Amino acid sequence: MSNSILILGESGTGKSTSLRNLPHNETMIINVLGKPLPFRGSKSKYKPLSSDGLSGNYYASDDPLKIQRLINKVSAQRPDIKYLILDDFGFTISHSFMAKCHINGFGKFSDIARETFGIFQALQDMRDDLTCVVIMHTEVDATGKHKAKTIGKAIDNYVNIEGTFTYVFHALTAEGNYFFLTNNDGQHTCKTPLGCFEELKIDNDLKQVIDTIKTYNEGE
Repeated sequence: MSNSILILGESGTGKSTSLRNLPHNETMIINVLGKPLPFRGSKSKYKPLSSDGLSGNYYASDDPLKIQRLINKVSAQRPDIKYLILDDFGFTISHSFMAKCHINGFGKFSDIARETFGIFQALQDMRDDLTCVVIMHTEVDATGKHKAKTIGKAIDNYVNIEGTFTYVFHALTAEGNYFFLTNNDGQHTCKTPLGCFEELKIDNDLKQVIDTIKTYNEGE
């Protein structure tokens, strides 16, 4: 998933706001919760997806199968889209769990893991010029480290979310400033390749992040 980026963070740390400078005419947002986008002009820039999926750049759904199908369609039939956003992906997991909570045993966990893996597989198979950004909330594990929030060890044992991404950033805020952490500081499970980002803390601007990664990958 070299063209995919994982953004982690608590609520209010600027995860969705980091989308603000992406070119809307080249960006598709899959909004799992359907909540308003937190930046100026979002309603005029992001229009609902058409029924055939061939126009529009905004889709609200928490259904993992529908999300997987849309990823495949964007990759195959929407060459105008260069940036695909899944915000907030973690709620597909929690909502699926609530829909299956009446099922006894561990079967529901394997079903959820299969759904999650299906989406990640679709990201793995998408065309080379398409960058996907997956946004998730965080939780603190038993060792005190901040990680992607799922629904407990059952899912973590099936799918190591951070391990499937080359680029993992953690959104943080301090004294009114919003930034991304680029590498593991002992508490946050961030990672980027050696030499890609010289600073531990960078501006939470996804367009700049993606441009930096592109430059790095091309060896410039």
